[in-house]
Amino acid sequence: MTAEFAVALPAIALVLALSMAAVQVAAVQVALADAAADAARSLGRGEAAGDAAAIAARNAPGARLSASTDDRFVCATLTRGAGGLLAAVELRAVSCALRGGL
Repeated sequence: MTAEFAVALPAIALVLALSMAAVQVAAVQVALADAAADAARSLGRGEAAGDAAAIAARNAPGARLSASTDDRFVCATLTRGAGGLLAAVELRAVSCALRGGL
């Protein structure tokens, strides 16, 4: 039984580590989506891009903000690495709000 346990233990540890990393990625994605919505609403109210970036940084540290506008909407896009074991994974969240705060 010892040899079987020695073979199975690394596989179990790998599955557990990847599962925990996936939960972390999901949590970061949710925070990124929430921060993108806050930044879009801020930009929609006419606040400066620096203020929107500060709001986004408070909710999703390390995220990069880019904004785009059209006739009726302003959109905020946040990107950030997942961190941890899956740091190479790039996460992205986009949220749009009406211009003028309506």
